[in-house]
Amino acid sequence: MAIVTLTTDWGIKDHYVGSVKGSLLKQIPDINIVDISHNIPPFDINQAAYVLRSCFHDFPEGTIHLIGVNSDASPKYPHVAILIDNHYFIGADNGVFSLIFDKQPEKVVALEIIQDTEKYTFSTKDVFTKACKLLLDGVEIEKLGYERNELTKMMSFEPVIETDADGTTSIVGKVVYVDHYENAITNISQELFNSQGNNRGFKISFNSFKHLIKEISESYSDVSISDACALFDSNNMLEISVNQGNAGSLLGLRRDTKIRITFDS
Repeated sequence: MAIVTLTTDWGIKDHYVGSVKGSLLKQIPDINIVDISHNIPPFDINQAAYVLRSCFHDFPEGTIHLIGVNSDASPKYPHVAILIDNHYFIGADNGVFSLIFDKQPEKVVALEIIQDTEKYTFSTKDVFTKACKLLLDGVEIEKLGYERNELTKMMSFEPVIETDADGTTSIVGKVVYVDHYENAITNISQELFNSQGNNRGFKISFNSFKHLIKEISESYSDVSISDACALFDSNNMLEISVNQGNAGSLLGLRRDTKIRITFDS
């Protein structure tokens, strides 16, 4: 059964989700539609990229992922269909895809699909669903438009390594996402932590909390209830949490909050 996922900023109050699902089912009756999230903050392609990047590889190959966030087309940011790792992505080339992928996709095609309506404010329903239908009918992705050589680039902040005069090494990153439980996920990977730490002791600091965390936990319950902890999540990224609490509120962690890991000399 064909699978199509939806990642949007529409919320669930209005008719938008229902309209797109209805359009998909009308064109492809046996389709399996999966909601990844409809609670992306409006127009926030960074958050959309984080959410989809974190889970698209968990879907079977051949899955089509629709992104309905800031999806209006323009000469600078056309609608595109993308093939990478045997997954298809459809959305506006507004920078979101450069934040999802770590490499250049195999195919990037600017869509040339005629709408059935003269309204241009709901491209996910009027263009993206038609592209899904064509792909699932076996039309090659190159036939949906014309190929593009590059994606629009959106620069993401990467952690930096700082070395003080006394030789002390630190990783300086930031919070990139706060989840439903207010766990704060950072852009510091386990690979970077291990390569810079080299099994040394360390201290994690943020906001006015200095050296609050000095070890990596395997699970939240490794610390007492209401205590802060640091662990690597299922995507191997450093997460700051409070056991059975809300790290975001209790520790003042928000998106872009600076996180510093200082290793012992």
